[in-house]
Amino acid sequence: MHRPTYGNNRDNKQPATATNINSDKDDVHEENGALFWINRSGIPLDKPTWERMWEHVARVHPEGVAMTKKIRNQKDLPEIAVPQAPLTFPSTVPIPERLQRIQKYMSGLEYNHTGTQFFEIKKNPLMECAKEMIREALPIKCLEAVILGIYLTNGMLGLERFPISFKTIFSGTAHHHVVLGVYYGGRYGAIGMSRRDDLMYKTLTFKSLSDLVFDFERSYKNYWHDLVRIKVGMAVSHDQHSYEVINWKALALNLRHMHRKELTRDLEVHSRYMRAKAQSLLLNTYVKNVTPVHESSSAKENLKYGRSVSPIRVARSKSLGVETNVKRPTPCIGDKLVDKDLGYQIGI
Repeated sequence: MHRPTYGNNRDNKQPATATNINSDKDDVHEENGALFWINRSGIPLDKPTWERMWEHVARVHPEGVAMTKKIRNQKDLPEIAVPQAPLTFPSTVPIPERLQRIQKYMSGLEYNHTGTQFFEIKKNPLMECAKEMIREALPIKCLEAVILGIYLTNGMLGLERFPISFKTIFSGTAHHHVVLGVYYGGRYGAIGMSRRDDLMYKTLTFKSLSDLVFDFERSYKNYWHDLVRIKVGMAVSHDQHSYEVINWKALALNLRHMHRKELTRDLEVHSRYMRAKAQSLLLNTYVKNVTPVHESSSAKENLKYGRSVSPIRVARSKSLGVETNVKRPTPCIGDKLVDKDLGYQIGI
């Protein structure tokens, strides 16, 4: 088979129309230095999407068209077992075990190697999209796993969920991956989907967010990938009927311009801010009324304006010419903050 990659890595073969992609740019997405198709026809796939997927598989598989014909012409294909989604849990099942069962279910769906993402995430209601993933039980990629993980963990009191995105470089090519970070009982972990076991599921054993991130970094080094950028979002609401958006990049860190101590400090400042905001939402109060005792006056100002980066990192990044995600003070309507620039967002 072709050389395997991992995480949210798409197949390293471009669609046949890649040289003339402008006319079809709404149907493809670029990631990890390669293009992959997005199914916009819904389920079941329409004929053009179906044929396009098989053409891609024929290009990347060592046996080529012969393999696709052998499968498509076979009338008695074996039944594929459909994993049972863990939609409910007895109250006696602890949170770590629930996360393990959810990860086992998502792994049972298997990683999508077809070059076509079956579920369009950006424009669909996320919880409805997650329900469709469960109903169809098709292979998924890492972004779909994050949405599915949010749906399956909704309502678990005390469990905070937030996206963590990674950018790595391997042989001069950029690769991207995203997992769902989780926090419970003073410990951090992660769930998700990847071609590598150590780049998706992390048990709730890490004492800090920085410990979790550095463990992912060590895993990447096992595959000769250089981790160059990390983005950490904010905690996602447990209200599946909420219209709140997912903040995917509240904190962006460039590892090439930061020392380990600086990374640790900024990750911990963000983790405290994220937990404080999640707690304030749980108590039906607004973020600007929450001031953790361990934060400085500068951090209080950041909290007031909805910023999520440390003042020290901002000053240092400016001196180094490094891009930061500092936002201008956000206007208020009444007592509620109006955040106009949260980056790439998906409503739930």
